[in-house]
Amino acid sequence: MAVAPDLAFDPWDPAFVADPCPAYAELRARGRVLHYAPSDQWLVPHHADVSALLRDRRLGRTYQHRYTHEEFGRTPPAPEHEPFHVLNDHGMLDLEPPDHTRIRRLVSKAFTPRTVERLKPYVHKLAGDLVAGLVEAGGGDLLADVAEPLPVAVIAEMLGIPGPDRARLRPWSADICGMYELNPSEETAARAVRASVEFSEYLRELIAARRKEPGEDLISGLIAAHDEGDRLTEQELISTAVLLLNAGHEATVNATVNGWWALFRHPDQLAALRADPALIPSAVEELMRYDTPLQLFERWVLDEIEIDGTVLPRGAEVALLFGSANHDPEVFAAPGRLDLARRDNPHISFSAGIHYCIGAPLARIELAASMAALLEQAPSLTLAAEPERKPNFVIRGLSDLKVTL
Repeated sequence: MAVAPDLAFDPWDPAFVADPCPAYAELRARGRVLHYAPSDQWLVPHHADVSALLRDRRLGRTYQHRYTHEEFGRTPPAPEHEPFHVLNDHGMLDLEPPDHTRIRRLVSKAFTPRTVERLKPYVHKLAGDLVAGLVEAGGGDLLADVAEPLPVAVIAEMLGIPGPDRARLRPWSADICGMYELNPSEETAARAVRASVEFSEYLRELIAARRKEPGEDLISGLIAAHDEGDRLTEQELISTAVLLLNAGHEATVNATVNGWWALFRHPDQLAALRADPALIPSAVEELMRYDTPLQLFERWVLDEIEIDGTVLPRGAEVALLFGSANHDPEVFAAPGRLDLARRDNPHISFSAGIHYCIGAPLARIELAASMAALLEQAPSLTLAAEPERKPNFVIRGLSDLKVTL
């Protein structure tokens, strides 16, 4: 059994969070799957295995479609956490077929490529306006002034959240996403529960208003979406809206600031990008790979599985290490080198299989729009102060990114 008690992997260590790549290299050298006792998870560090397991139906995001908590050998969530789990467990990210298939099909009827494409002018104008504000001020916090307001406004615009209400979205999202870290504290859980209740109540009222007076927004589209008599339940509507908001901006915010922090540390690559903005599409992909905004994605073992001679029993939890997979030298030449012109870049930052990120096309539009606006309007953008990295491991980002012109 591949148990490794002395791993350098330590998601609560600030030094590890600052640069997990050396520990990832050790994990890959030690084996294809290793047990990590502090979180009771099986760590999977290699790209080939992560990619394959994301598509393996013997693993699932949930087990409750097949087993009770007791049958699966797991302790049910604390009753006081129920509002969070009701909200989380009805979103398609944490469901398996047939429910996942049904909900994703219905959501796809509203969240179409045409819908996303129609947003392009709005995204580019908003990115341009935000960057113009940063330039007029002579600099500021790239996170607070550009990276955060852009995707929050875009997904709020899509959902049809009224302008005056949008300031409440980011705090709710941040509190809910705290539960996705490893072994969250009771304080974190209490904040997530409170946010889940408040956000759900808000959306319940908004959905009721849209039922009476439908608009052109995504919530109206989700209410109307149907397939062979199937419709989303109210709880599925609420959970889907929250998922689209959380997933629709959290990764984009972090990819933006992680990306620019990487560019500032690699002036040759930043100079190449400034000299040739045609690099933007490949730069977006490479920056997503180089400093992956979601480092770990979990799966439950629904049916016993063997990996390189190690048997993972039903009920085990697998931690698929996206950050490690994206730095696997078996797949990426010189993975520690930032190469904005990298052509062969099969990163898995948007996941894979049935849970591939439905918002990936929108995220790419947003990342490219903010990058283009910054290159055009702020060609002398410079780092003003070393940023502080958030203590979180799973959702990887910065607390701020101060810049000057």
